[in-house]
Amino acid sequence: MKNDECIIYAKSKNKIVQTIYKTKKGWMQKSAKGNFFPMTAEQVLSHILPPLAGKSKAILEVKAKRRTSKK
Repeated sequence: MKNDECIIYAKSKNKIVQTIYKTKKGWMQKSAKGNFFPMTAEQVLSHILPPLAGKSKAILEVKAKRRTSKK
């Protein structure tokens, strides 16, 4: 599986979901309010790794799912 074939969902304790995915131009984050922000690969890791290590209290759940269609 390639990076652009999956979507990462990060859910907070308030059930707010942020979506992170790869485009041709790079990584993008879609906030719960629908705003889009470009991200570097390092920023993606800094958002994902702390919750997976159990160090982040802000984000409680991280899921990755296969994309059905590319954006």
